[in-house]
Amino acid sequence: MIKKKVFAMPEAHIGYFPDVGASYFLSRLPGYFGEYLGLTGTHLDGIEMAACGLATHFVHSTKLNALENALQAITSSNVSTVSALIETFTEKPTVKQDSPFKRLEIINKCFSKGTVEDIIQSLENELENGAEEKWITNTLSSMRFSSPMSLKIFLKSIRKGRIENIEECLYRDYNIACHLNRRTVSNDFYEWEPSKLELVSEEMVNQHFTNITDDTWEPLQLPLRSHSPIITACRL
Repeated sequence: MIKKKVFAMPEAHIGYFPDVGASYFLSRLPGYFGEYLGLTGTHLDGIEMAACGLATHFVHSTKLNALENALQAITSSNVSTVSALIETFTEKPTVKQDSPFKRLEIINKCFSKGTVEDIIQSLENELENGAEEKWITNTLSSMRFSSPMSLKIFLKSIRKGRIENIEECLYRDYNIACHLNRRTVSNDFYEWEPSKLELVSEEMVNQHFTNITDDTWEPLQLPLRSHSPIITACRL
């Protein structure tokens, strides 16, 4: 990972939800940082990705050519060997002071709440107490810009992802995506129907987590996992 890389999951801004296994890998970030990222669509740079665990290594861009040459020179394909080589080029990331990852304490306090409404209320309470005025204002604006339905779907999904494996998360993401694209609950993709959080019922949200029984629908088929004794280097 290099500093110029950018990561974001802004799908809720367009009436969708963070999918492709996001409920798995975001739920395994420190504290409730994953909830924060998925509900706000916040951008992270390469340093922040390495610091929070979304990336395994941080390498300065000036060392990339040397790293590439070194990787081409080794003959082993063993994951541990390759990872050890990359480590020799890795730098410890220093997160900037205004990074959201520096605000993990208040993120955990607010984004650990059980509902989107409670998260917003918690942020508003912190704002009234004079905490992190600019950051909280931007966070609230980002959430209010997003689809109310999408926010509630993602929060339910990531909470399930905390106790599920990657396959279960992918199956669920696929089902939710199918419901959204089939417009099972809402006919609007971007105009927000319902338009307010209080109008999105638990029943509406739960419908997106059900199996589709239509004969034209094809369930997700995942390849079988390899049983090769490869040591994974991923931090998640």
